[in-house]
Amino acid sequence: MTTVQQWHALDIDQAVEALSASPEEGLSAQAAEQRLAEYGTNELKETGGRSRWQILLDQFADVMLLMLIGVAVVAAVLDIRAGDFPKDAIAITAIVLLNAVLGYFQESRAEQALAGLKNLSAPSVQAIRDGQRQQVPAKDLVPGDVVLLEAGDQVAADGRLLEAASLQARESALTGEATAVEKQADTKLSPEIDLADRKNLVFQGTEIVHGRGRMLVTRTGMKTEIGRIAEMIQSVSVLATPLQQRLAHLGNTLVIGSLTLVALVVVGGCLALGWQAFEDLLTVSLSMAVAVVPEGLPAVITVTLAIGTQRMVRRHALIRRLPAVETLGSVTTICSDKTGTLTQNKMVVQSVHVPGLPFERDFTVSGEGYTPEGSFQLGEKSVEPLEKPTLAMLLLNCALCNDAALQTEAGEWAIVGDPTEGALVTLAAKAGLEKKQLEYEFTRQDEFPFSSERKRMSVVVTVPESNRLGIEAAAVVFAKGSAELLLERCDRIGREGQSLTDAARQEILQKAESLAADGGRVLGFAYRPLGKNETTTELTEAAAEQDLIWLGQVAMLDAPRPEVRDAVKRCQRAGIRPVMITGDHPLTAKALGVELGLLADGETKALTGQQIEAMSQDELEAVVKSVSVYARVSPEHKLRIVQALQAQNQVVAMTGDGVNDAPALKQADIGVAMGITGTDVSKEASDMVLLDDNFASIVSATEEGRVVYSNIRRFVKYILGSNIGEVITIALSPLLLPIVAVPLTPLQILWMNLVTDGFPALALALEPPEPNMMDRPPHDPKESIFARGLGFYMVRVGIVFAILAITLMLWSYGYTHSTPGNPDRWKTMVFTMLCLSQMGHAIAVRSDRRLAIEMSQFSNPYVLLAVVVTTILQLLLIYVPPLRNFFGTHYLSLTELTVCVGFSTLLFVWVELEKLFIRSRTAAK
Repeated sequence: MTTVQQWHALDIDQAVEALSASPEEGLSAQAAEQRLAEYGTNELKETGGRSRWQILLDQFADVMLLMLIGVAVVAAVLDIRAGDFPKDAIAITAIVLLNAVLGYFQESRAEQALAGLKNLSAPSVQAIRDGQRQQVPAKDLVPGDVVLLEAGDQVAADGRLLEAASLQARESALTGEATAVEKQADTKLSPEIDLADRKNLVFQGTEIVHGRGRMLVTRTGMKTEIGRIAEMIQSVSVLATPLQQRLAHLGNTLVIGSLTLVALVVVGGCLALGWQAFEDLLTVSLSMAVAVVPEGLPAVITVTLAIGTQRMVRRHALIRRLPAVETLGSVTTICSDKTGTLTQNKMVVQSVHVPGLPFERDFTVSGEGYTPEGSFQLGEKSVEPLEKPTLAMLLLNCALCNDAALQTEAGEWAIVGDPTEGALVTLAAKAGLEKKQLEYEFTRQDEFPFSSERKRMSVVVTVPESNRLGIEAAAVVFAKGSAELLLERCDRIGREGQSLTDAARQEILQKAESLAADGGRVLGFAYRPLGKNETTTELTEAAAEQDLIWLGQVAMLDAPRPEVRDAVKRCQRAGIRPVMITGDHPLTAKALGVELGLLADGETKALTGQQIEAMSQDELEAVVKSVSVYARVSPEHKLRIVQALQAQNQVVAMTGDGVNDAPALKQADIGVAMGITGTDVSKEASDMVLLDDNFASIVSATEEGRVVYSNIRRFVKYILGSNIGEVITIALSPLLLPIVAVPLTPLQILWMNLVTDGFPALALALEPPEPNMMDRPPHDPKESIFARGLGFYMVRVGIVFAILAITLMLWSYGYTHSTPGNPDRWKTMVFTMLCLSQMGHAIAVRSDRRLAIEMSQFSNPYVLLAVVVTTILQLLLIYVPPLRNFFGTHYLSLTELTVCVGFSTLLFVWVELEKLFIRSRTAAK
């Protein structure tokens, strides 16, 4: 019953009858107990997720870690059989555990969105049961309960209002709209009406800010609107980021390649040398397997992403999940909320229309936010507003028929009160009419407050004998409100009080429609000087608001942030499509879309929530790529829009601040919560928090994401190029040498992959951005990590690397066996040459086109520092006895070390010559 009923479409009697309730007596204790058993407690239910142990165990499902575990087991068995300490196995196991712990900490941040939702529930409420007012635990509420509401209460369940006395509720957590909603009990609404417009209902988790009322509980627990959001949050599956997908593909490729090589070496070697060589070949295979896996890569990527988060904080973006850093660089669509993100969340009057000559009617007003600075213009000409009598009277009305106040807070202008009234106070202050000073001169004697039924407000003020506007009456009624309804109470027009003709009345209404069509909120203004026989204290509402004189109307907008227009252009230039999703009226949304450049010239299409509701998911997927503005959307619509875009292979960033945004934030590839206005629920569901709630900061963070991905590709080709060279060298060693032996032990390979590759790779992660980073489209999120020539580069450099290493190996094997000293020195020479070659490679790989001598080495001094530090560490392994014994290296003479350095520089020379060759071919084309 309560899951399908459209409660807002029922009148009070129908709702009471549907729930077999009594507005006066409430439920009996017995009935409440029965319904509690039927409907369950009024609590949000949490579905089971992965435990922390499960998250940790899942880390060992990575194919590269599984292969390393296998290598560690085999290495341990071989060492123990040979009577040696299994240091290789221990080192490999330590690396496996380190990578597993890094992965665990990235994934183990448990979602707290549901806990945040639970915090929105009140602990207890005032309800009527057995005809008595009782304090009832909120979790025990059931459909049919009658609950009392007053200012300051948190609504504990969804309900149909039975009474509402000046009742206002703040529903921003649910609908995203900041303005308090005036509630009405005695109304019956259309079944299709949007959630934000259901004025006869109140919802769990919202707050009563004014008045009092009484509600009939209609839905509890997971059946409430908040419950539906909780259900959506828990039903959203977390998608793998583009980086995670690329690394998974990389891992699969490396493991398959490694196992294939191991099989070839073991089987081929046994066939060629006999099964007695099996154990030696197995040792060779272990070295190959360790060489293939870039053990330091996960740690380098984690640190790189962490560095990216620090850069983003400086650009007002706080990253909550590390993989989101790189995902930002792949974003193709940014879905942004309107209020506070694209706009300033400050209403600003931009145009004023007053009666008068055709060329003296339409004034435009400059200025931003609530700062009382700006000019009034008539066409291209600036004017003094107080010199225009009707305009001056309208501005005085703005200041006096107003309950807001303008003040400074920490050097910023802000308003206390309603944002609409704040815009009017600011407008008057721009003309030099400061409300605080005027209130000393014009004393308010009476007021008739705004209500949703009247749609207007009026005040009665006394007028000083000497006043700057030359008002001669002793007292004046100032009124403002709906232009259409206020005009009905006017019979004159302008400061001079000329007769209001039907033609003039029609013209005013047409102007109001025109201003509204441009997306503005339109308010009309009127006044009436009181006669000598009228007292200011005994006027009735009807008497005060009759025979008014029409002064004009203003149009105000939540003005766009000044930097957003440029940010939108940057997005479009970078191949990213910005999309606006708002709960506002379609006209307002379209007007802002045109102003910001989201809608092209002549494009007026804005998809509404009702239209989305009527579409199937397939139909929505067919139109999302061509729609840039959505209006009057609900939480389900936002979630469907994100899913439809993702079905079109878009990488989606979605902004949000309310509880209602949490499902869409979690579904999006990048969920972006607002740091200033965002709820805890939205922040916990997000990947990134905007510290300044500014759309431009998303674009800046996207640029940083591209820099991170570019640097990840740079050090991946640096690391894997050397790994390929190591594998080829190890695989060919038994075939080219007189004995079945390899130049590198698993421990030495781990040293190379973690230290001599790791430190320079971290330095490459700090490479500054290229100048044209945001002038190219985002890369295909489904592209392989090897795309755009990276795979070919790694193979090419790996082969050159291997040729140099094998050449040195063959020469040094003969040299060390024919000269005094340990004959195994050839292994240390190859090990040292491989390590030092990577130092030159790190300097060369900083740019694909520019030579090392053309680049400032101090633009990224960390590379030089890493090269120096790593070279010193490598020499310590050769010349410090304890390290030499542990890593199995041998002392090298100066001549032998010089030969190693000479061979290692050849890789740097090769990469630099490649750049010259590519440049010459490009120039020839």
